[in-house]
Amino acid sequence: MTAPIEVYYWPTPNGYKVTIMLEELGVPYDVSYINIGKGEQFAPDFLKIAPNNRMPAIIDPDGPGGAPISIFESGAILQYLGRKYGQFYPADERRRVDVDQWLFWQMGGLGPMAGQAHHFRDYAPEKIAYGIDRYTNEVNRLYGVMNRRLADRDYLAGDYSIADMACVGWVRSYEKQGQDLNDFPHLKRWFETVMARPAVERGIAVGQEERARQANLAEDKEAQKILFGQRAR
Repeated sequence: MTAPIEVYYWPTPNGYKVTIMLEELGVPYDVSYINIGKGEQFAPDFLKIAPNNRMPAIIDPDGPGGAPISIFESGAILQYLGRKYGQFYPADERRRVDVDQWLFWQMGGLGPMAGQAHHFRDYAPEKIAYGIDRYTNEVNRLYGVMNRRLADRDYLAGDYSIADMACVGWVRSYEKQGQDLNDFPHLKRWFETVMARPAVERGIAVGQEERARQANLAEDKEAQKILFGQRAR
């Protein structure tokens, strides 16, 4: 037995990706909470692990060659864990490319656009119609892309994979993004199927009690300044 993987985490759609994957793998891990509303992501020790000042990040004490390795960026973490444990990330190159393209689709599209929709709809101090419409409509388009993709397959890349783990946490917030899953029946079927997986339930549950202890972000102006007013340091 090796030491548990160290996970630096806060319960958000990006954080869920890692805890879901570790729960699916059944790999032991310890969680260190990085309260992003209090600016803990800017602590010097965390910066050594995550130079982008963003969670999640991990330290695997049993990395390549048996030496510890730290990894930031949720997509990179998923790929690393998939390669290491040989699950949810196929070795066959064609199948792996299929997973990769949907993983990067989430990283470059679904996540950022859904995050902007959520920001302009809930957190922006002024309700700017252009911003709300721009990002709500783009999320709607992306949901349509997923819906078409899932019309003839169970999961985004055929078999259940890290691509599904990357996306499900973002779709979980569909109402805050101004979407109705009933408009996307194939996406809705996929979402309900993935959310019903016990490992997904456990992964999303991590840190919810801890998060409940903090003030409501929609009302916490100091936390909003930390999260939404960042500049180079």
